[in-house]
Amino acid sequence: MSEREIKLIDYMVICISEFAKKKGISKKDAYNYLKEFKGLEFLDECYEAEHTVSLNDAIEDLTGICKGNGGTIE
Repeated sequence: MSEREIKLIDYMVICISEFAKKKGISKKDAYNYLKEFKGLEFLDECYEAEHTVSLNDAIEDLTGICKGNGGTIE
């Protein structure tokens, strides 16, 4: 596994946990939601830029991406 992959996985875990906490859902539900509505795909594709913004901004970005793909969590 490359260093980028390890950092990406660590970042995704942090984002999933923070998304769950901010939205009041379980980590499992957050993972499933972010996977279904392309939030995890977004983090993978945009990791280089996304990990440089605040965690709050990342959660807002994830919320917007998921809403744009049919998600309903505000």
